[in-house]
Amino acid sequence: MNDNPELPVLYTGLRNAATETVRVVRGIRDEPTGLDAATPSAEWDLRAVVNHLILWTAHNFALRAEGGAVPAEWYERDFTAEPGWADAYAEQVDKALAAWSEPAVWKQQMPMGDSTVPAAAIAGMILLEFTLHGWEAAQASGQSYRLDEATSAAVLGQVEQWAEMFRQYDGFAAPVPIADDAPTFSRALALSGRKR
Repeated sequence: MNDNPELPVLYTGLRNAATETVRVVRGIRDEPTGLDAATPSAEWDLRAVVNHLILWTAHNFALRAEGGAVPAEWYERDFTAEPGWADAYAEQVDKALAAWSEPAVWKQQMPMGDSTVPAAAIAGMILLEFTLHGWEAAQASGQSYRLDEATSAAVLGQVEQWAEMFRQYDGFAAPVPIADDAPTFSRALALSGRKR
């Protein structure tokens, strides 16, 4: 539940997803063999997924609230090679959530490509980054990934909204068949092209 009624419901979903993803990241064994584990994404090992999470759900998420973006050279940065990377990730996620807890941030238009979009659109994409890649990290490291029903429904709504665009940029694969009565988060994963 939001402490501030001026914040959108999506903020609660972000906070819940962040908490679960940070838990998973902290549970990853950081010795080389652990980070070299395969993930459900054929193209990325666990190290690549974690570096993506750190870049987008911690640093980029925080910088977006300030009107900035991550430096281009960070796209190649191996955050997992740095001492205490999991704790540093958790701290940066807390900073990002604090920045987005300001109602004024949600009233901004934020750059995306050659145009701008409402802050809520960026927040929705960050929710997908937390949950879909957080789930991949959990699968690769032998952990579970658990979301409450409201957050799962928010994720499914965002997948439905952005699926076509994400497929154009190879962010999502083709949908995976799944029963209509499958759990909500499982349906979100399937629609994004991920097999549970």
